[in-house]
Amino acid sequence: MTTTLERPAVESPGGMLRGAARGGIANLIGTACTGVAGVGVTWLAARALDPHAAGAFFAATATFGLGVTVAKLGLQTSLVYWPARMRAVGDLSRFAECLRVALLPVALVCAFLAAGLFVAPELVPGRPDLTRALALFLPAAAFTDVLLSTTRGLRAMRPSVLLDRVMRPAAQLALLALVWAAGWGEQVFAALWALPYVPTALLAGYALRSLKSRLNVEKTDTSDFTPRRFWGFTAPRAVASFAQMALQRIDVLMVASLAGLAPAAMYAVAGRFVILGQFVNQGVSQSVQPRLAERLAVRDTAGANLLYRQSTAWVVLCCWPMYLLVFTYAPLYLSVFGEHYAGGVGVVRVLAAAMLVATACGMVDIVLAMAGRTWWNLFNVALALLVMLGVDALLIPRSGAFGASIGLAAAVLVNNLVPLAQVVRGLGLHPFGRATLLACAMATACFAVPQLLLWPLHPGLLVQIAATGAGAAVYCYAAVRFREVLVHGKR
Repeated sequence: MTTTLERPAVESPGGMLRGAARGGIANLIGTACTGVAGVGVTWLAARALDPHAAGAFFAATATFGLGVTVAKLGLQTSLVYWPARMRAVGDLSRFAECLRVALLPVALVCAFLAAGLFVAPELVPGRPDLTRALALFLPAAAFTDVLLSTTRGLRAMRPSVLLDRVMRPAAQLALLALVWAAGWGEQVFAALWALPYVPTALLAGYALRSLKSRLNVEKTDTSDFTPRRFWGFTAPRAVASFAQMALQRIDVLMVASLAGLAPAAMYAVAGRFVILGQFVNQGVSQSVQPRLAERLAVRDTAGANLLYRQSTAWVVLCCWPMYLLVFTYAPLYLSVFGEHYAGGVGVVRVLAAAMLVATACGMVDIVLAMAGRTWWNLFNVALALLVMLGVDALLIPRSGAFGASIGLAAAVLVNNLVPLAQVVRGLGLHPFGRATLLACAMATACFAVPQLLLWPLHPGLLVQIAATGAGAAVYCYAAVRFREVLVHGKR
């Protein structure tokens, strides 16, 4: 039996933020699990494998990530954007058609790429046997992201959190710990890292099927979805997604090619903390993204701006302390992974400084995409990638991993400051609300200022840690004291 789907009531600003905050908190809890597991995987790779083998593993996983990004065809954004727009106008009658239009091309591209990597793995840098081992799992990884994106487009955050944030990374960590304990080779290490994508994809499909069965789909002639409009939105986003992943992965491959596998391992280890910040940003944006698409679909600029500003404050609140601490304790951070990685202090500090700027810009690329400006997004990412490739080609042969960090930092700045200018001038939105400025000031005062005051005195590690502990206590108190401003945007 089909029941009429009423157009959703317009949320109040408070209700909108509370819903986004609940989803964001759930995602952040899952993100913490993902981050811990990701650092654990890096630690296991650094400890279980020699630097040459570890570099080969990181190069193979970088190739795998690029392949998965190509296979997804940019649909992880489209399958949030279109279901959210359908929901905003109260017409989900074309939701099933939207899925069919999206999933068949993904299946074809997955099959082509997996076969290509399996048959000709020597075409990419690194170890062909590791690339071949990972190629078998590429379709499962691509479908996991695409299916879970669709559930988020319908405001269902639980499948993403439980399956992709908790279950999969925990399984990866457990399996790699088993490899380390058993002393198996790096080929098994790579295969077991990818194996959890298979059950995750199956469970994601089940979650979407269950959610789809509960939808009311009576047509109301208000949805603007057509296959042509869908792919018109998706095509530039597909290229931009690949370029975005290339920004995150191709520098490891360039270091491996131009400087060697051991420097590539050091670069991957030194920059691992950047992924933690990206997970936080992704966790918040996944909760905000469907609501942002809904507000922009009904031309609610004030509501969209409120979401953008408050989500930026939440990301700054979580990430700035981490980046400032990693900058301060770079030698201690690298020592955790072993003595082979002590030379990466400069890499850590360059990337930490760049990520402070990027975080303050908020989810600027998502804002452009949810406003339908996917061609702008493509231009920005392509420009950033060209900057990184140019700087890397110039500096990696001379400076190795440190040169790659300069290239990535330059790309990060381009990829955030250029779209920020577009969002401000083209959409009338910006992230610098009262909550964002307060979060930046709190993190700076509690974690950066004490270390700057102590620096001329050359304090010991214990004094630095004591100052950090005191700053952290003040930071937590300030976060509670100003929670109404930071969370709800109240004055």
